[in-house]
Amino acid sequence: MATSHTAYPSAARISDSECYPAYTASLKCLEVYSTDKSKCQDHFDIYKECMKKEREARLERNKTRSLFS
Repeated sequence: MATSHTAYPSAARISDSECYPAYTASLKCLEVYSTDKSKCQDHFDIYKECMKKEREARLERNKTRSLFS
């Protein structure tokens, strides 16, 4: 049974992330080098750094929000 809405509409989706290109590059690399994941380390590092920056930006935005306004 397919629905047109998600169960958690506020949940973040990876496809909405600025890190999505790094995420897909990591997955493609894993498809190519599935037996040697070390060849994908650069992709993993780029994705990890992107997610770290995205998380820090989200935390900074949340600091400025008031819970009682």
